[in-house]
Amino acid sequence: MSPHQSQPSDDPFNTLLNLEDDYYNQGYAEGAADGALAGRTEGRQLGLEKGYQKFFESGRLYGRAILWANRFANATSSSPSQSSSTSAPAAQNSASEAGKEAQKQLPPLPINPRLEKHITILYALVETESLSTENTDEAVNDFDDRFKRAQGKAKIIERMLGEKASEEAATAGDGGDKGLTV
Repeated sequence: MSPHQSQPSDDPFNTLLNLEDDYYNQGYAEGAADGALAGRTEGRQLGLEKGYQKFFESGRLYGRAILWANRFANATSSSPSQSSSTSAPAAQNSASEAGKEAQKQLPPLPINPRLEKHITILYALVETESLSTENTDEAVNDFDDRFKRAQGKAKIIERMLGEKASEEAATAGDGGDKGLTV
């Protein structure tokens, strides 16, 4: 190189020619930093939303398992006869109170050992004390597996009892047991 030729760094147009690249690199760096922050925020929001949905449905199945278990227990412990040593007015009062009490109770389930086994397994699958709330792959996979198995058990129980599917109740939009007939 001759001493009269100028260096590329001495070129006055060099900064203008590289201006686009400089702005691109600056924008990329700012976008990557903002994206990392927004990604964590959006990921957390999505995780909370999905976690809520899963635990909501799991809680609904837990409630149904308790309801079915209590209905099954009522079927096995109900006695068909009452004491006949009461007087007529007392018997009328107790009969009207018994009528009110009968209106508040759900009908008992048919006595069926297979049904009892399915209800017990469903309860064990969705029982809250043994469900892990850790955010690890193993805990999430265990929860998802138990949840899917519990949904299957609930469908079996529904079919055995002739009840409507739980998915219809969940998609009804009110979060209640609209599709549940007892």
